[in-house]
Amino acid sequence: MESLSPELSPTGYLAEVRRVLEHIEKTQADAVVAAGALIADSIAAEGVLQAFGTGHSEALAMEVSGRAGGFVPSNKLAMRDLILFGGEPVDLLNDPKVERQEGLAKRIYELAPVEPQDVFVIASNSGGNGVIVDMAEHVTSLGHKLIAITSLEHTSRITSRHSSGKVLKDFADVVLDNGAPYGDAVLPLPSFGANVCGISSVGNAVLAQMVIAEAVRLLAERGVEAPMYLSANATGSDAHNDALEARYAGRIRRSAS
Repeated sequence: MESLSPELSPTGYLAEVRRVLEHIEKTQADAVVAAGALIADSIAAEGVLQAFGTGHSEALAMEVSGRAGGFVPSNKLAMRDLILFGGEPVDLLNDPKVERQEGLAKRIYELAPVEPQDVFVIASNSGGNGVIVDMAEHVTSLGHKLIAITSLEHTSRITSRHSSGKVLKDFADVVLDNGAPYGDAVLPLPSFGANVCGISSVGNAVLAQMVIAEAVRLLAERGVEAPMYLSANATGSDAHNDALEARYAGRIRRSAS
């Protein structure tokens, strides 16, 4: 998506958000329906929604995992799992380019409580870093359904950093385009020589919630009660949430962060 001289201002950014929302509404409806069906199928089969992203795309995994109004059977997989569950040194994550490394994703997968019926959602704006492509390749090789959230404009303009030469979308059963431009940022700053104010997180979050809405709708249509979280800060929510978490004991991870 190309921007027509947006204004460097708060209202200019809002105009870009509206443009992204319009893009999603006009172009992503079919993909949202398809993605919702994959998640509904998994949940109905007692599966778990496994979400993964690196860098700022990790926000997508947080958006769909363990939050109010979302599925209880959901997990956020992350690079830090190598430290928290795999015994790797903290220094591993001191390298800001660690997401480009191949060979780490399989270990993250192996450390996770994954079962064959689980569905994966992986987010990456560029879709070309080693860990992301590795994870996509690995989960699909094992038969998991994969929903990719990416920027089609950005990923079409890069050379993959993965030895396969492929990018995230090449492995996905469903591809959702978040509408972000190449480089993610949308507002011009001539003195900087590039744009500022990233927008991929906005598109990612909107697409994620649209897909969840479709999955819940399909489950209701099939007569399946969707296992959803109530806000932890709402009256009576603890009993509801604790009962559902017990149903998925050993299959989901929850922490304070």
